Amino acid sequence: MNDNIEHAYQEWSKQPNLPENLVLDLKKLQNDPEQKEDAFGTYLSFGTAGMRGVMGAGTNRMNIYTVRQAAEGLASFMETLDDATRKRGVAISFDSRYHSKEFAHESAKVLGYHNIPTFVFDDIRPTPELSFAVRHLHTYAGIMITASHNPKQYNGFKIYGEDGGQMPPKESDLITSYIRKNSNLFAIQTKPEQELRESKVMTLIGEDVDIDYLNHVKTVNIDHQLIDTVGKDMKFVYSPLHGTGKVIARRALEEAGFNNYVVVPEQTIADPEFSTTPFPNPEFPQAFDLAKKLGKKVSADVLIASDPDADRLGAAVRQPDGDYQLLSGNQIASVLLNYILSAKKKAGSLPDNGTIVKSIVSTDLAVKIAADYGVATNNVLTGFKFIAEAIHHYETYHDHTFLFGFEESFGYLIKPFVRDKDAIQTVLLLAEVAAYYKSQGKTLYDGVQEMFKKYGYYAEKTIAKEFDGLDGKDKMAHIMSELREKPLTDFNGHQVIRHADYQASTLTDQNGKQTPIDLPKSNVLKYWLDDETWLAVRPSGTEPKVKFYLEVTDQSQSAVNDKLDSYVKALDKVINQLVTH
Repeated sequence: MNDNIEHAYQEWSKQPNLPENLVLDLKKLQNDPEQKEDAFGTYLSFGTAGMRGVMGAGTNRMNIYTVRQAAEGLASFMETLDDATRKRGVAISFDSRYHSKEFAHESAKVLGYHNIPTFVFDDIRPTPELSFAVRHLHTYAGIMITASHNPKQYNGFKIYGEDGGQMPPKESDLITSYIRKNSNLFAIQTKPEQELRESKVMTLIGEDVDIDYLNHVKTVNIDHQLIDTVGKDMKFVYSPLHGTGKVIARRALEEAGFNNYVVVPEQTIADPEFSTTPFPNPEFPQAFDLAKKLGKKVSADVLIASDPDADRLGAAVRQPDGDYQLLSGNQIASVLLNYILSAKKKAGSLPDNGTIVKSIVSTDLAVKIAADYGVATNNVLTGFKFIAEAIHHYETYHDHTFLFGFEESFGYLIKPFVRDKDAIQTVLLLAEVAAYYKSQGKTLYDGVQEMFKKYGYYAEKTIAKEFDGLDGKDKMAHIMSELREKPLTDFNGHQVIRHADYQASTLTDQNGKQTPIDLPKSNVLKYWLDDETWLAVRPSGTEPKVKFYLEVTDQSQSAVNDKLDSYVKALDKVINQLVTH
C-alpha cells in the first residue's frame, strides 16, 4: 500500500474528538487495504454539480470534515465579493439521509465563522424548495445536502447560485480552487451554533418559506374546473420513497383539490435506511413494488413516486389488464408537454415565441410535439443548470417564453419560480393530466398510446458502465479517446449521417464537413443514424460511470421494441470492444 495512504489513515486515527461513527469506520478500514486505499487514496471530486460520495472516514468520503472543507471553499469565495453581496448569505436545506442535518448545520457553522449569514431549514425539505428559497430570500447562494436517488450509504453537497440554479461553471471552478487550497481538513474553523443563533447570523426557516412556495406551486395547474369535477374523486397512489416529498407534496395535492389519493404508508416514513427499497430511485420498477400492491387494492389509475430529495418523479400507469406499466422519463415529459401545449392552445394562451428546453440526450418525440404547436426546442447540455441558464436568458432578453423543461433522467420543470427539476410541481400536473384522460373514460396509458399513434413510437435505453477504483477515471477517459480517434461511421447496419463532439464544439457530416456547436464545451459524443436512431456517450459528472444513451423510433409498439432490442445488442458489442481494447 502507498505510504501516503497509510500516513493519512494514521493522521485521521490520531485526531481527538472524532465523531463516533468515524472512529468505528476507521476500525473497519484497519484490516481492509482495498477500502482504505479508496477512502484515503484520493479526494472527493467537486464538480459543477457539487460533490457526492459514500459516507465514512477519509478524504474520499462524505463526513463532517470534507463537508466543512466544501463550506470553507464557498466562504473563501464569498469573501472576495463586495460586502452587500456577501451579507445576502446562503440558504441551506437537507434530505432524510444519515448525517444530512448534521452536514447542513456544520456548513452553517463554517460560514458563520466567516460572518456569512445562513438561512437553514428547520427540517427536511426538497431540493426544488431550496432552489425557490434562494430566489425568494435573495441569498447569494444555496447548499443542498442530498445524494438524490443514490443508495443509503451515499450523501452529497450541492451548491446553488443566486438565480436558484446550480452554481454556474465559472463560479463553481473558483469555489473548487478555494476548496483545494484548504488541504488541512482538521484546521477549518467553526463557530458554535448557539452563538450564531443568538447573533442572528444563523436563522432557521421553514413554514414561512413553505407557504410562499406552495402559493407558487398552485399556479402550475391549468384546468381547475377539471380538478374540481374529476380530479377530486380520482384515485391515485403517491410515494415519497422515504424522503422529503412527504413534507410538501401532500399539502400541495390537497391545496390543489386532489383529495382522493392514497400514500404508501411504509414509504411515507422519512427513513435513512430506505428500508422498503434499497434503491430509492423512481427510474427502477422495484421502487414501485409497494405502490403497485396498494394501487391494485384501491383501483388506482396511476402510481406516482418522487425520489428522496423530491426533484425527480416517476410514474406507472394502469394498463387494460389491471397491471401497471412504468413510464420512462421521456414518456412522462412528452405526455406532460402534449397536455400543456394543447391546454394552452385551447385556452388561447399559447405564446407566439414559446420554447421548450431539453437536454441533448432527451427524446426527439418532444421536438415533434413542440413543432406541431409552433413551439421551438432549445437543446442544452446535460445538467439542469443549463436549463436554468436558458430561462435566465429568456427573462433577460424577452426573446422566448419558457413553457417546459426536462431531462430524460426523470427531471421536469413546469414553472420557472424554481430553477431546478421539481417533482412537487410535476406531481400536481401529472395528476391533472390523469384526470383529463379519466374525464374521457381513458387512462394515462391510453394518452401515451394516442401520442405515439400521432407522432410515432419512441423507445430508449440508457446503459451505464461502472468503473470503480482509483483507475476508474483512466478507463473512462480511454473509452472517450478511443471513440474520438475512431468515430463510428456505421452502427447496427445503418450509416452515421452526422456526429457531434461537444468537447471540440464540432458537428461533422458524412462528407467530413464541420460546423461549430454553440454550446459550452462538454465531454459528450453523439451520433445520428439514417433511420432517426441516435446514440450519445458521456461520462457521469457525479458517479464513476460512462453512460450510453440510445433512442429509436418506428411505426408500431412491436416494431420499436424489436428495433431497440437489436440496437441494444449491437451497443453491447461496441461497449465490450471499448472496455477490452
